[in-house]
Amino acid sequence: MQSYTIGQAARLLGVSPDTARRWADAGRVATHRDENGRRLIDGRDLAAFSIEVGQSAPGEEEGSYTSARNAFPGIVTAVKLGDVAAQVEIQAGPHRLVSLLTREAVEELGLEVGMQATARVKSTSVHIDRA
Repeated sequence: MQSYTIGQAARLLGVSPDTARRWADAGRVATHRDENGRRLIDGRDLAAFSIEVGQSAPGEEEGSYTSARNAFPGIVTAVKLGDVAAQVEIQAGPHRLVSLLTREAVEELGLEVGMQATARVKSTSVHIDRA
C-alpha cells in the first residue's frame, strides 16, 4: 500500500502542509512514522479522508484548490470494474471526478484505491494519468 508524506497529502487535498499537519495532530486522519521518523498517511486512509474534505461545505475548510491546464492531481477513491468497462473516482481537493474507461486501461495503469493519479479534462472526457 502506498503511503504519503504530510506534504504530499496536503498537495493532493489542495491545502497547505500546515493545515494537513494540524488535521493529523487533531486526529482527523491517521498517521504513522517510517524508519526515518517521518509521518506518513496510508493511501486508503487518505482516500477516505479526501472524500470527507471534498464533501464539506464551501468555505468550511482552509485553503483553496485550483487546477492548471485542466489537470486535477488527486487520489483514487473508488475503482469499479465491470466485464469490459470500469469507473474510476478521483478526489482532487474539493473536486470529485469520475471517469468511465475500459477495464483493460485500469488494469494496465494498475489503478487502485489510495494511489495518486491525475485526471485530465478535455470537453466531456476525463483522462487518467498514473502518477
